[in-house]
Amino acid sequence: MTNNTKPGLLIVDDDPQIADTLAQALGNDFEPVLSDSRAQAINLLRQLREPPPLALVDLGLPPVPQRPDEGFRLITELLAHSPHIKILALTDQNDTVHARHARALGAFEFVAKPCEPEQLRKALTQALAFRRAEMSGSMAVEAGVLIGRSPAMQKLRSQISQYADSPFPALIEGESGSGKELVANALHRLSSRKDKPFLALNCAAIEPDQVEPALFGCVQGACPGAQTVRSGYLEDAADGTLFLDEVGELPPELQAKLLRVLENGEYQRMGETQRRYSRARIIAATNRDLRQEIRKGRFRADLYHRLSVFTVTVPPLREMDDDKLLLLEHFRAFYAERAQMPAFMLDEDATKRWLQYHFPGNVRELRNIVIRLTTKYAGQRLSVMELEQELDVEPLEAEGPALALSADPQLIVEQAQRHLQRERAFSLDNLLRSWEQGYIEAAMKLTRGNVSQAARLLGINRTTLYSRMESLQKQN
Repeated sequence: MTNNTKPGLLIVDDDPQIADTLAQALGNDFEPVLSDSRAQAINLLRQLREPPPLALVDLGLPPVPQRPDEGFRLITELLAHSPHIKILALTDQNDTVHARHARALGAFEFVAKPCEPEQLRKALTQALAFRRAEMSGSMAVEAGVLIGRSPAMQKLRSQISQYADSPFPALIEGESGSGKELVANALHRLSSRKDKPFLALNCAAIEPDQVEPALFGCVQGACPGAQTVRSGYLEDAADGTLFLDEVGELPPELQAKLLRVLENGEYQRMGETQRRYSRARIIAATNRDLRQEIRKGRFRADLYHRLSVFTVTVPPLREMDDDKLLLLEHFRAFYAERAQMPAFMLDEDATKRWLQYHFPGNVRELRNIVIRLTTKYAGQRLSVMELEQELDVEPLEAEGPALALSADPQLIVEQAQRHLQRERAFSLDNLLRSWEQGYIEAAMKLTRGNVSQAARLLGINRTTLYSRMESLQKQN
């Protein structure tokens, strides 16, 4: 990016007047890209050469703009597509509960509507400055995930040191926001491949039909948009490391092709018969339980065993005890230095509350909280009341219908008989659709918009869940 290039800004709002007004007001400082829905926003990102560093996301998006479900989903999908994007959530003035959930999901900050353009400009400029600081590398923020003295962190560092220089695959397991990609980076940096390429492909961030050309490459005309021969990640990684994030999302047919690569290094570009060979080390990561996925027939057992020659488990932040304070000190010093502000402090009660907080968004959430506190309370000593305003303390509850069906077939028959006798205009399609929608909404709320985790709760594949959600949206 040259000095004359304005930073990109994705604006997602289903009200065209609001979106156009925001684009016009912010256009002198940013390069706006407009979208009116979650699906369109993700499609736009896939068409851009590189994702914008900033996003403004209205939580109330169709098909149910009165609720934040789509906004929550979009936040998780944007971060899956571009982990370093800074998201500002737009929400109603009094909707602080949903705003806190948005921040726990990974949003940088929220802005209450209606808001003045100058307020937005200031917030976006600040977010961009912190993003540049994180990307600068002068003080490696990624090292923060390895800070700690807890048994879990000692085990993690020991595993990284032990497995780093091996040529065999490694599987990294851990929750969203816990730092799986940073662990993959550490495995690469500590290996003899450290001067070779490190490439990362997020299998959950692109459409299933685009994973194969992205991974293996394709010849001209063999896949949509391929005007010329295109190499894939396997080829571009060369003798380096290829990191496959959310490998559990790979479609079954690609699981077989990846297994072939792991067995003998062999693969083919789409539309090509020539055999090619990869020398890259494969590191994979997932927030799914792949053993459970194998039992359900959604992941190959042989591929799992090939990937998990070495297994590294990244601990969730809630299990790291006093390490939460060490991470606080690390990020507080870093962001205070970058912002050229005096660091904030926590009083005794606030420190206890910090240690008690469960951090559902893991290290990513902790880092964003530190950024907000640095900005709002530079040089101040904070009480519990001031800290509490930054925490996600009111978990969402599913608001769908009461979903208690009996598992006894005979009881189901009896209930159905009574229902049919009462109803004069019964529609089986409508009933099944309402149950399906209720379960999907409940799963999305329980997982705070994480589609992969919701699919796991429902016992279906992520792509199947996407398909059903799109179908229900069209029917509504």
